[in-house]
Amino acid sequence: MGLINADFQTLPELFFSVFAHYRGQESKFPIARKINGVYEPILYDTLEEDVHHFSAFLKHNGVTKHDRVAILSENRPGWYLADMAILNLGAINVPLYPSLPPNQIEYILNNCSAKAIVVSNMLQLGKIISIWQSLPELCLVVVMNRLEEEVEDVLDLNQAKEEGKRILDEKPWFLEGTLVEPDDVATVIYTSGTTGLPKGVMLTHRNICENVKSCSTIIRLDETDCGLSFLPLSHAYERTGGYYLLFSCGASIYLAESVETISMNMTEARPTIMFTVPRLFDRIKMSILKQISSESAIKQKVFYWAMNTGEKYHREINNTGKASILLGLQHSLANTLVYKKIKHKLGGRLRYFVSGGAALPQKIGEFFQSLDISILEGFGLTETSPVTHVNRPEKIKYGRVGAPVANVEMKIAEDGEILLKGPNIMKGYWKDEEATRQVIRDGWFYTGDIGEVDKDGYLKITDRKKHIIVTSGGKNIAPMPIENLIADSPFVDQVIVIGEKRPFLIALIVPDFVKLREVAAAEGIKASSNKELIENKSILIIFEKLLRTISRQLATHEKVRKFLLVDDPFTIENGHMTPTLKLKRKEIMTKFANEIDKVYNTLNMVYNSE
Repeated sequence: MGLINADFQTLPELFFSVFAHYRGQESKFPIARKINGVYEPILYDTLEEDVHHFSAFLKHNGVTKHDRVAILSENRPGWYLADMAILNLGAINVPLYPSLPPNQIEYILNNCSAKAIVVSNMLQLGKIISIWQSLPELCLVVVMNRLEEEVEDVLDLNQAKEEGKRILDEKPWFLEGTLVEPDDVATVIYTSGTTGLPKGVMLTHRNICENVKSCSTIIRLDETDCGLSFLPLSHAYERTGGYYLLFSCGASIYLAESVETISMNMTEARPTIMFTVPRLFDRIKMSILKQISSESAIKQKVFYWAMNTGEKYHREINNTGKASILLGLQHSLANTLVYKKIKHKLGGRLRYFVSGGAALPQKIGEFFQSLDISILEGFGLTETSPVTHVNRPEKIKYGRVGAPVANVEMKIAEDGEILLKGPNIMKGYWKDEEATRQVIRDGWFYTGDIGEVDKDGYLKITDRKKHIIVTSGGKNIAPMPIENLIADSPFVDQVIVIGEKRPFLIALIVPDFVKLREVAAAEGIKASSNKELIENKSILIIFEKLLRTISRQLATHEKVRKFLLVDDPFTIENGHMTPTLKLKRKEIMTKFANEIDKVYNTLNMVYNSE
C-alpha cells in the first residue's frame, strides 16, 4: 500500500490524513510501549484526541505559529504527542538530546528563544529549573511524568491535556485558523557539533515531507510492517525514517525500553524493519559468534558452512543476477539449519535493517549478508532532512551508501567533495547567515564529505574533508579507510588515526575489553584493571601483530607506525562522542595530547637513529 496519502505537503496534513484513515479502528495502532512487562498499543483515536487537547493547551498558554517549543525527552509516547501538537499549531519543534548537560541546553534554548519546553521526567525538569533564571524567553514548562508534588509554574502532561479538553469543550473552534505552509520551518535541530558550538538546522515541512516521500519509494512499507525504535528521536535519521516514514505508511512503532534490552524487545515486537547505527551490528555479531563458540564442533562446522554458502550465493546474485540451481538448494538447506534460527532471535520477521549515522564497515555488512540478513546502508546529514542515498533492496553493495533517492541531485566537486541539491536541503542555519552561505552555494549543499561514484551511481564515502590528514611530508591521507581496517579486528572497539603535521601516522585504540579478558583468562594473565591489562606485554603484542598485518594493505605513507591503547571507551558522557555517536576527534586529541607527544618523540628518536 505504501503511503496512506501521497499528496501531503506539511506534517500536520500527514498526521491527520493517517488519523482519518484509521478513525474508529481498534485493530491497528501507531505506537506501542511496554507497561508491566507487556507491549500495550496506543490507538490512533486516542493519540489524535490527545494531540488536539495538548495543542489547545499550548495555544491557550501563548504558543503561536513560528514559536519555538523544545522537547527534552527519551523516546516515549509523549515525544510523538508533543511533536504532533507543536507542529499542528505551526510552531517549531526544537528537539534536545536527553544526555545534554544544563549548560548546553541553556545555550540552545537561548539561541532559538524557546517559549516553551516539554521534558520527560524529574531529572530533565531539574536541569531546566537549574537554568530557568537564565532563560528570559521561557514561559511554559510541561513534564510528561505525573508530578508527585507541586512545582511552581510547571504542569504535567495529563494536567495539560485535561486543560486542553476543557478549552475545546467550551470552544470547539479554538484550534481553527492556523494555516501551516510547506515552506514554514517545522523544526530546528541543533547539530551535535564535533567542533565548536552547535548550529541550529532549519528544516521546513516541505524538506521533511519530500524526504519521506522519496524514502517510501525505496523502502516499501505498509500497515503489516512494524519498527522497533531505540535511536533518539532528537536525531533527524530516526525522526524521518523511524517515525514519519513508518507513521505515513500505517506501520506500527514499538518503543525499545533501552539499548540494553534491544535483543529481548526484538523477540517481543518482532519488527520487520529497524533503523539503526553500525555499533548495534557489532554487538549482534559478537553475540552470534560467542553463542557459536560454545556449540559442539559439528554445529560450528555447519554454521561456518552456511556462512560460506551465503557468501557465494549473494556474490553470484550480485554478479550475474541469479544463483545456480545447486547453490540455490544449498542456500535453502543453510536457511533451514542456520539462518532461520538466527533470524528467530531477531524476531523472525525482519526484512531488513537500515543503517545510517556512521559508516558501516564493509565486512560487517558482508557478515550479515552471508547469514541472509539484509542491511540497507544509507547516507545523509541533518541538513538534508536527512536521507540522500540508500542501497536498494534489490541491489545491495556493502562499502557503498547507495544511489541518490528521488529528487536528490548529486555531483562530485574537483576536490572530491560531495555536493547535493533538492527539496530536502535545509532552509539554512538558525540566526547564522554566514555559516549558511559557507555550505549552500549556487543552490548546491556542500556536505564536507569526500566520495566517489561507481558505474551504477552508487556512492562511496571515502572520508570527511576536514578529517583529511596532511603529514609534515605533505602527504594527504584519508584516515577513515585505515580506521575501518583496524576496527575490523575483534580486539578493537574504537579507533582514531592521527598524523596531522606529523611525520607518521599513529592510532589511538580503545580495545574490546571483553575479548581481551577472554585472552587474558586463557593465557593466565592477571590484571586488576583495564589500565593494567593494556600494559601487559602479551596484550601489546596482539596489537603490534594487528598493525603489521594491516600495513601490508597500505601505501608506505599510510602505514600506522605506532599505537596508543586507551583504557576507557570514548562516550557521550565523557565528552568524546556526540549524541549521534560520532567521535569528537579534536577533544580526544586534546585529552591525550601528552601521551601522543610521547609516542611521537619516541618514534622520532627511533627513526632519527636509523
